[in-house]
Order: sequence, then structure tokens, then C-alpha cells
Amino acid sequence: MQVSVEQILLLCLAAFAAGFVDAIVGGGGLIQTPAALILLNAYPVVTAISCTKIPSFSGTLFAVIQYLKKVKINYTLTVVMCVIAFFSSFAGSELLSLVSNDFMKPVLLAILVAVAIYTYTKKDFGQHEAKDHPPKKELLFAIAISLIIGFYDGFIGPGAGSFLILAFISLLGYDFLHASAQAKLVNLATNLGSIVLFTIKGKILWTVAFPMAACNAVGGMLGAKMAIAKGNKFIRIFFLVVILGTLTRFAWDVLF
Repeated sequence: MQVSVEQILLLCLAAFAAGFVDAIVGGGGLIQTPAALILLNAYPVVTAISCTKIPSFSGTLFAVIQYLKKVKINYTLTVVMCVIAFFSSFAGSELLSLVSNDFMKPVLLAILVAVAIYTYTKKDFGQHEAKDHPPKKELLFAIAISLIIGFYDGFIGPGAGSFLILAFISLLGYDFLHASAQAKLVNLATNLGSIVLFTIKGKILWTVAFPMAACNAVGGMLGAKMAIAKGNKFIRIFFLVVILGTLTRFAWDVLF
């Protein structure tokens, strides 16, 4: 099986949009993952999802570079979370490689719909920092976040960035901008864990992943700059339209 130039171009377009949106509000996987599942439907689900991990990593990396220039990071807590998230994501990706397509596609559809709704309706908080946890409680929350969301990102992935932002705000008391910056660093670790596992198992189509990575990186860099300058409200309508379109197409592919 060979991926056509047209398929790669469409995947690159989805990767750019995913990187741009993910850098601002999280949830870029809601664009990129359905696109990969639809356009690479001749391949196993694990192969389609593995091809999104390289672009997700590159886009997140360039977004992180932009955030680090402007946002103060709690590096001690972040290092702990990144280490845990890496191994948790690795384990999640190992489980994904063992699950059949017939089981995964309906599950993915249900999760994508739920995450799209949740991501879009829970962005009206996190305007101010409210850190009032003692260090031990903060560490416990950080470990739990890394284990649960890290495993989810390795196993399925879409919405993991949004879940991380949500967790940093609701459990650790960060404001939206600082939560976005910290979440991107942890997201790097989860993507890396998956990449290592999928590389070992030979699941990644590199001729697809590399062009997508370049486009996702450009989108992530531009999105992060815009997020720092304007915040996330301006992107909501665009985000919703794209998500509804990809979910409708993916639902058709699964149900019919």
C-alpha cells in the first residue's frame, strides 16, 4: 500500500490546523487524528495514530519554545510530571498496538465526540492563578495527572492537551496562559513516549509523518504567538467548525 500525494497534502493541511489550534486551546488531535483515520483507512488504526505522534511532537516543541520566552515555568514539578508521563504514555501506546480496528474505531468516535464537546464548553475559567495547595498535595495531583492523561495520550490521544490544561487549572490552580505552557511541556513527554514505542514496533509511516511534522510545527509556532498576543476566544468558531466537519466525516466512515 502506498499513500498518494493528495492524501499527504490533506494530512499536512490537517497537521497545520492541528498545530495552530493545539497551541492556543489544546485539542489539536481532534483535527489531526480523525483526518489520519479517514485518509489512512487502508492501514491499521495503530499505524494511523502513530503517524500523528511525530507531527504532534514537533508542533508542541515549537509552541513550547514560544511559551518559554514569555511564561515562567515551574521546572521542578514539570520534570517529575514529564518523566511519569513518558512511561505512562509508552504503556498506553503498547496497549493500543494490541487492540483490533473493529474495537477501536467506535471507541474513538465516541471519545472524539465527548472530548470535542467537553473541550469547547469548558474554556471559560482559568483567568487568574489560585495556587493554594501544600507542596505534598500538589505533587500528588501532579503524579495523578501525569499517570492518567499520559496513559490516555499514549492509548488514544485526542484532547490530551486540553485535558492537561484543564487539570493544571482545576487541580493545580494555574491561570490559562501558565497552564497552557506547562501542559505543552508534559505533552512533549507523552508524545515522545508514544514515538519511542511505535518506532520500536515499526508502526510509523515516515514518508507521511515527516511532512505532517513540518506543517504541524509551523502551525504550532504561529498559534502560540497568537495565543500569547490575543488569548483563545478568537479561535473558538473556527475550531468548532473544523471539529464538527471532521467528526461528521469520521462518523460516516464508522457507521456506514
